Amino acid sequence: MGEVCLIPAGLECCLGQRMVLLKVNQKKISSQYLLFALQSEFVQKQIRKSDRTGSTVSNLCLPDLRALEIPILENTSNIAAALKAITDKIKTNNRINSELEAIVKTLYDYWFVQFDFPDINGKPYKTSGGKMAYNQTLKREIPEGWDATTLSKITPVSSQSVNPANYPDKVFRHFSIPVYDATNNFGIEAGETIGSNKFTVKDSDVLVSKLNPWFSRVIYAMEEEGLICSTEFVVWRTPSSNIKNFLYMVATSPQFIAHCTQSATGTSNSHKRVNPGVMMRFPVPFNLEVAKALGEKLDSMIKAIIMNQRENAGLARLRDWLLPMLMNGQVKVI
Repeated sequence: MGEVCLIPAGLECCLGQRMVLLKVNQKKISSQYLLFALQSEFVQKQIRKSDRTGSTVSNLCLPDLRALEIPILENTSNIAAALKAITDKIKTNNRINSELEAIVKTLYDYWFVQFDFPDINGKPYKTSGGKMAYNQTLKREIPEGWDATTLSKITPVSSQSVNPANYPDKVFRHFSIPVYDATNNFGIEAGETIGSNKFTVKDSDVLVSKLNPWFSRVIYAMEEEGLICSTEFVVWRTPSSNIKNFLYMVATSPQFIAHCTQSATGTSNSHKRVNPGVMMRFPVPFNLEVAKALGEKLDSMIKAIIMNQRENAGLARLRDWLLPMLMNGQVKVI
């Protein structure tokens, strides 16, 4: 797909050699409408047909760029406004998620890396002089009375599976690697289109990818019907919602990602996997009551992040569904 973006007015920037700056005649067409038109399948097909360079990297020659046909319809400003409203909502959700993610990561770091969780007086434990003890497994000091606990002792792993082909008419919410990478969400598929056994997923689960663990594919399951996932995931069937929240933070932590990355094996650099047993041997400084307390504090923020991701996936589908129909006049915006 030809990549296009809109440069905000007044912004000074430099372009790479493989980029072209289009200066739009605003009397004929708005920049916003042109952006959406260039992203439409009608124009993208022209771009793909015009790639005749034979190079490994696709290129669009300037004469072919000038020859692109752009659909000009009535009410182009209304079309652009409708699509921009969807895009703006996606951007707003992303900004909210960035803020929430920063907060939950900071809280996890304070409580389980710096050990400044609230003590019995509500003061930061370590900073206020809480007793620490050296732990041989973790090679560092942790609060006195805490343990270095492996993930396998905190949560079981589920291998419960289903063959979707046995339910050809059932609609599944399928977490696969390609769809998750593209949308941060599941794909909606009929059982007859899914070719192999999948793990079943419950709302208590955290899914952690074995494949190329440096990409940190971690899924926080919600209460939804027909959830399944690729067997490329390890399914942590957590014992409670608060522990689930704690483990979600562990799974997205730099320490866990480094452990899995260092342990990943395979003949191809693009397809390395961490053994589930090795993954579950990862030790964390652990205190059950503090972990539950942190999980309770994080609950609403983590769920808001996931719901925003779900909403964005739906909005993107709506935008992609509307775009071609708006561009060919099937749907009109008044």
